[in-house]
Amino acid sequence: MGDMKAAKAKHEDLFKELIEKSVMKQEVYTATLESFKVFNDVANQIVNEYNSLSGKDELQAIIPLEVEQRSDFEFSLKFGGDILIFMMHSNVFEIPRDHNVMRSNYIKDDPSRSYCGIIHVYNFLSDSFKYNRVNDLGYLIGRIFVNREKHYFIDGKSELGFHYNNFRRHKIETKNVNQIIESAIRYTLQFDLLIPPYEQVTLLTVDEMKNTINTMALKTGKRLGFKFFSDQNMED
Repeated sequence: MGDMKAAKAKHEDLFKELIEKSVMKQEVYTATLESFKVFNDVANQIVNEYNSLSGKDELQAIIPLEVEQRSDFEFSLKFGGDILIFMMHSNVFEIPRDHNVMRSNYIKDDPSRSYCGIIHVYNFLSDSFKYNRVNDLGYLIGRIFVNREKHYFIDGKSELGFHYNNFRRHKIETKNVNQIIESAIRYTLQFDLLIPPYEQVTLLTVDEMKNTINTMALKTGKRLGFKFFSDQNMED
């Protein structure tokens, strides 16, 4: 009888832990999904402002700026020759113990704040999708970590990772999200397409040559084959 009571007590502790952890993760998921919607709304607002400029029809024909809703967890922002893809992961993650943010008092005061959803931001060339160049490369320029309190920090390139790394102070709000998207666009505009090294394009197979210029298996990417000092010091 005593063994049964002890087992029941242990099970109750287990059930309590299960419920608490599951509820917390659901809160993180909900907060991340709501944050992702803010990103989507702000991106559409930026497009609407662009369209309100004089001569919008001519502008959109030459230099398009548009949002495409790909799924509940993904949308793209196309501008000029680039696309930014915002993609929310459906799972919840814990920040690695050796990450700098884990040493902050914000996490030490409540360890559950270290559980986050993630919104990835990728940069692709718009022609990669237009011409179905499946071998082209995209680049992860930022990962936005959002906890159940909607506080966030960003691992990323250039100013994306430098200006948005205060987990305690930064919270998902329209103003902040607008700044993040603006920074992502500015970084992308400065992240230019470079000619690949000569040695990388000297050989073609017969099959590649038979295909059209748009579908042949030659990778195109903004930094393909090159390594820059700025990239070496800002990698995730």
